[in-house]
Amino acid sequence: MLASRALPLCRHAGTPGFTATDLLVALAVVTLVATVVAAPVVRAKQQARLAQCTANLGQLSRAVLSFCGDHAQTLPAGQATPGRDLWFWYKEDVKGYAGLTGASSPADTLFACPDDRGYADARPFHHNPRFDYNSYVFNGVTLPGVPHIAGWQLAAVRAPARTLLVMEWTAHAPLSWHKSKTGRQNAPFYSDAQSVVGFVDGHVGLVRIYYDGYNAAYTRDPIDGYDYKYSGD
Repeated sequence: MLASRALPLCRHAGTPGFTATDLLVALAVVTLVATVVAAPVVRAKQQARLAQCTANLGQLSRAVLSFCGDHAQTLPAGQATPGRDLWFWYKEDVKGYAGLTGASSPADTLFACPDDRGYADARPFHHNPRFDYNSYVFNGVTLPGVPHIAGWQLAAVRAPARTLLVMEWTAHAPLSWHKSKTGRQNAPFYSDAQSVVGFVDGHVGLVRIYYDGYNAAYTRDPIDGYDYKYSGD
């Protein structure tokens, strides 16, 4: 009786098996395809967040202007929250004109930029009670020598199509949440960082913010060639 013997796997002569190099090539191809497929999805999400932020600031601009209509055409000056920083806490003056009632909270999505990553704190501004759960600042930093329009009469604001009203916090740095050149980092500040801003005439846009390399952007008007200013005169 012949002894049983295991038969070898059949392999054509001269045909190599699947090597480690083949595996690496296959993985590289799969990664490339996944990247190509995912890129339009990522861009679409970025554009959707930018569109949401732009819509938010459009509605907030209208709310501020509606507030003016009930206050002798005068911009917020901190009446509702004495002792608070007006640039964030103007929200308490105007939120009712945006359809919000009750205490401020992270649920106030109208005041939340979807790309808000905060600054010094480890959470977005709109998740932080210190900033009244608000990603958007009013052009009302009332420090000595700093241009602003807090308490101004609307009619006194020259060039309302260029004068900032409300904006993403990044316009005060400047940094960018939507087209960042620093990734998720909040340093260094850099010139021409783009922020969504609303103007006194009611229009909203994504604009370049000037940085002189030393001083925060909000401390001065830009040089010629920029489409905005902080001062009302």
